[in-house]
Amino acid sequence: MTEQTPSGAGMDGRGGASYAAAGVDIEAGDRAVELFAPLARKATRPEVQGGLGGFAGLFALKGGYREPVLASSTDGVGTKLAVAQAMDKHDTVGLDLVAMVVDDLVVCGAEPLFLQDYIAVGKVVPERVAQIVSGVAEGCILAGCALLGGETAEHPGLMEDDHYDISATGVGVVEADAVLGPDRVRPGDVVIAMGSSGLHSNGYSLARKVLLEIDRMSLAGHVEEFGRTLGEELLEPTKIYAKDCLALVAETDVRTFAHVTGGGLAGNLSRVVPAGLVAELDRGTWNPAPVFKLIAQRGRVERAEMEKTFNMGVGMVAVVAPEDADRALAVLTARHIACWTLGTVKKAKDADADRVVLEGVHPRF
Repeated sequence: MTEQTPSGAGMDGRGGASYAAAGVDIEAGDRAVELFAPLARKATRPEVQGGLGGFAGLFALKGGYREPVLASSTDGVGTKLAVAQAMDKHDTVGLDLVAMVVDDLVVCGAEPLFLQDYIAVGKVVPERVAQIVSGVAEGCILAGCALLGGETAEHPGLMEDDHYDISATGVGVVEADAVLGPDRVRPGDVVIAMGSSGLHSNGYSLARKVLLEIDRMSLAGHVEEFGRTLGEELLEPTKIYAKDCLALVAETDVRTFAHVTGGGLAGNLSRVVPAGLVAELDRGTWNPAPVFKLIAQRGRVERAEMEKTFNMGVGMVAVVAPEDADRALAVLTARHIACWTLGTVKKAKDADADRVVLEGVHPRF
């Protein structure tokens, strides 16, 4: 599942060049694999063939699909990793990684099948790598996909010893005639919001600038509005909606989803609203979590900037047929997902109109 990537050469204690002297510790990499292998084995599916250690992961596409279409997505976690590294807490960012990938896959109706991760580190610390992979494995289990393989690469001289970056690619499958998207959206459709668990994994460059640099808050400091420390709030894992979205597809007429990431609610929902239509949304239907208000106040960040940078409390959006709106809310509520009617889709008054319009104000924001 992991392979150490060559990163240069150095001199050993006898004056000869060696990989270890260059900073690449193959033994540490092997130890990391020993630690996380049991975790990775739990994140599997019946279609997975072979075990860890191969050059490629094998996945047998089964299930009697009529006309399967494969969907793929690649993403990372971004500068949220700086918070994890500052707090020396690495067991949640893997959840963020999985969420960012699989929740993009499910937007088109695809069931996530497997994920492969990539971890680049300045220096392999086996226990730290195992913590990261434990989060990835847990996220895959929550999403119902397999952790099929990955790579850990040690980059001495390129990255500082305590720094790392992670990314992943996921693959899903959907029947050709079941692909969701803008072509299915109709006037009168209802827009349903699914609440976020916090900042998720977007906007951390701005959040860190405001809270840690401008306001000089401590990650270890207790924040009354959060009921926990600032660091704990900022490391709250991204919500994984994949199984909830698939349950919604199975029980209601879903036109499309929109995963609210960078670009905010309007920016992402507009990607699945076709020309000639507009989704009119009401800010008065929800109140963003305290972390958003804190950033806005401490940084004097304007509303438009907040809304294009952060999810503002909405992590995923479903556009459903009007006759299924109540049923959709019931399905999500039964799955313990905070949800509400966010707005409706209407015909646009002119062809150049915005495809998403936010109206009203948030209560108590």
